[in-house]
Amino acid sequence: MSGPVRSPRAQRSVTIQDVARAAGVSTATVSRALSNPDLLTDRTRDAVLSAVRSTGYRVNRAARNFRMQRAGAVLVLVPNLGKPFYSRILSGISDGFADGEYAVLIADTESRPLAEGELAGYFLDGRIDGVISLDGGVGRGALAACEELGVADRIVFLCEWVEGTGFPVIRSDNAEGARLAIRHLHGLGHRRIAHVTGPEGNVLTAARRAGTLEERARLGLPARDEWIIRGDFSLDSGRNAARLILAMADPPTAVFCAADMVAFGLIAGLAAEGLRVPQDISVIGFDDIDMSAYYVPALTTIRQDRHRLGRRAAAALRRRLEPEAPGDVAGDDLIEVDLVVRDSTAPPPG
Repeated sequence: MSGPVRSPRAQRSVTIQDVARAAGVSTATVSRALSNPDLLTDRTRDAVLSAVRSTGYRVNRAARNFRMQRAGAVLVLVPNLGKPFYSRILSGISDGFADGEYAVLIADTESRPLAEGELAGYFLDGRIDGVISLDGGVGRGALAACEELGVADRIVFLCEWVEGTGFPVIRSDNAEGARLAIRHLHGLGHRRIAHVTGPEGNVLTAARRAGTLEERARLGLPARDEWIIRGDFSLDSGRNAARLILAMADPPTAVFCAADMVAFGLIAGLAAEGLRVPQDISVIGFDDIDMSAYYVPALTTIRQDRHRLGRRAAAALRRRLEPEAPGDVAGDDLIEVDLVVRDSTAPPPG
C-alpha cells in the first residue's frame, strides 16, 4: 500500500541552490542568468534556463524587492490618456518592461494634475522606483523636490520635456519633421504655406514652429503673420484654423498642422464650406496616428515611431535604475522622423 500523497503546499519549495546544482553552476551565475542574461554565454544561459524549467523554480520577486529596498514599479505620467497619440507609446513602454521586473503604473495628469510634492511622495512612500514623464508641464517645484530627495536620476522625460533642466529626454526630431513637411509642400509647387501650431508655451510647439520658419526662410518662401495660426493639438483648433483661412484675403494653398488631430479638424472645417482637400488646398499633419491612413482623404503626415520612443524611454530608465542592464540608452536620445505621403497633398490649383 502506498503512503499518503503530499499536497503541493506541503512539498519543499525549489530554491536557487537547487537550480545551480541542476545546471552545474554557482548561485551567482543563476542570479545573473535571470536578471542580466546578456552577460553570460549562450551555453551557460541555456543550461540555467533549462534547469529552471526542469526544477519548476519561480523567482520570489516580492522578497527580492524587499531585500533590495525596491518597489518593483515605475510610474508613467500622461497628459491625456484619451488621445490616440499615446497608445503605441504606452505599448512600447510596456514591452520595455515585459520581463515583469517592474509593474507599469499610469497617471493621467490632465484629469488629475499632480499636487505639489506628490511626485516626490511616490518615491518617499516606496511605491515606485522611477518615472517616465510624457508631460512637459510637470511643475519645477515638483522636480526640485525630487532633486532634494536624491531621486532626480530616476526620472526620464519622453516626447515632451522641461526647458532648462538636466533630465534626460527621449524625443523625436521635431524641427526636422517640420522641415520635411515644408520641403514636401514646396516640392509640389506650393509657395503660400500656412502653419497651425500647438499650444503656446509647449516645447513641441516651439520646436515645430522653429523648423517651419527655418525651412521657409531657407527656401525663400513668402511669409505673412496671419499664416502662423495658433492651435492646441486638438480637432477644435483645426476647425478654428479653417474659419480663419477662409476669411483671409490672401489664403495659403497649403497648410502644415502641428498634429494629425489638428489636420483632421482643419479638413472637416474646410469641407463644410465646400473646399476640397487636396484639389483646392493641401494639408499635412504630424504624428502619423493610426487614423491618419484611414481618414478621407488619407493624411500625408510626419511619422513618429511611437512604439520605438516608448521602448527607448523604458530602456533609458532601466539603465538608470540598473546600471548593469544591457542597452545603450541612458541619457538624451533623438529619434528620426519620416515623411509619409498620402492623398491630402497635391500641387496647388491652377
